[in-house]
Amino acid sequence: MAVRSGNKPPDRRPRFYHSLLFQVLVAVAVGVAIGHLWPSFGESLRPLGDGFIRLIKMLIAPLIFCVIVTGIAKVGDMGSVGRIGVKALVYFQAVTAFALFYGMVVANVLRPGDGFDVDTADLDTAALDEATGGEEIPGIAEFFLDVIPESVVGAFAENELLQVLFFAVFTALALTKMGERGKLVLDLVERFTEVIFTCIGWIMRVAPLGALGAMAFVIGAYGLSSLQSFGMLIFACYAAALVFFFVLVVIARTLAGVNLFKFLRYTKEEFVLAVGAASSEAVMPRIMQKLNNAGCSKATTGLVVPTGYSFNLDGAAIYLPIAALFLAQAFGADLTVADQLMMMLVLLLTSKGMAGVPGSAFLALSATATAVGAFPAAGVALLLGADRIMDSMRVSINLLGNCVATFVIARWEGQLDTERMRAVLDRKEVPQEEAGAEPPADRAEGTGDGEVAEPAAGTDAPPRSRD
Repeated sequence: MAVRSGNKPPDRRPRFYHSLLFQVLVAVAVGVAIGHLWPSFGESLRPLGDGFIRLIKMLIAPLIFCVIVTGIAKVGDMGSVGRIGVKALVYFQAVTAFALFYGMVVANVLRPGDGFDVDTADLDTAALDEATGGEEIPGIAEFFLDVIPESVVGAFAENELLQVLFFAVFTALALTKMGERGKLVLDLVERFTEVIFTCIGWIMRVAPLGALGAMAFVIGAYGLSSLQSFGMLIFACYAAALVFFFVLVVIARTLAGVNLFKFLRYTKEEFVLAVGAASSEAVMPRIMQKLNNAGCSKATTGLVVPTGYSFNLDGAAIYLPIAALFLAQAFGADLTVADQLMMMLVLLLTSKGMAGVPGSAFLALSATATAVGAFPAAGVALLLGADRIMDSMRVSINLLGNCVATFVIARWEGQLDTERMRAVLDRKEVPQEEAGAEPPADRAEGTGDGEVAEPAAGTDAPPRSRD
């Protein structure tokens, strides 16, 4: 009888069909098939996708509050919070402006709107009103004023992430000021964070159903025929996104020392789920957890990621100028370079705060059309058939851009543990969240301390720092 060696542990690798990545990929494929073969039934599955996203959104506000409070309070440096915020906003503005200008160049080179016959009488403006929900893009003063909540309870109830972030920063700074007296509250917040991550683990088990429902609805409602009608526009957007991906690769390597290909391998489940559910919010808790585990401090992750969801929408920044110039070309408008630069300036202003506003891309384009006069504002309805197909591009680039921003800001602030980052991305250290654990405590770059104990087998309890 064969005897197992006492030095070699048994092979406990999970079966491939237990992988969330495999389950989500299968669910997306099934959703596409259902939406194509039985469109009405596919549209009826929308509640599966919406329900999953609601489950995730239920935890986003308390998660951001807990992560920011514990992260900043442990750092204990009020000046660091201000530096992170300023550096993040400067980075966001620079990258967004580049993405807009880059999208304008792509639209001029490929000219996706040429030869597109448009009859304004056929435009479905009623469908456009339904998509935007009667909302308006806020002005600059109104946007920044809205960051201050009228009520803390209202900020959490309405899931206003910037308002929650604003309150969390104040709470963290107050706990830092209180010193020893604030430790009891901080410990309570840390324990509640454990509860949040446990709930997230449970919700992720139904992620494949959410992806199936979302994909079945998109294909059932808009059909694969949209790929033919808007082929050149879709090609321009996805080709631009592919090139921009390599720009992010260079930024990540140059400014943060991160191999973005290895990071994508590490976060492949989150990106597939975000594309399948057509929402980057669906994976915000998990992506923040993995950024922490890959060496970014909780303070940096907690500040940069939620802020980036409003200020750093790189995918949307690429799409908007391509879509705007597509419409201008489709309506036969001959725009000068000055006209296009004015359009980019308007888009730079209207693209901020797009996250969470229904039909925000349509609103930004309508505002641009009104300001520049390059095409009828009602012409934005022409994009209704192709907009949902663009979601995969926008969501993936938005999410990746915010991950890169987090690494860059953490590196600039000395709050990136590069040794741990390399160990995790090189698969030399097992990611702890795969065992249901909370990310490790913050560690500054190059310290090498803060060793984390592994959780006991069969438990969901997060590890505790030994120091």
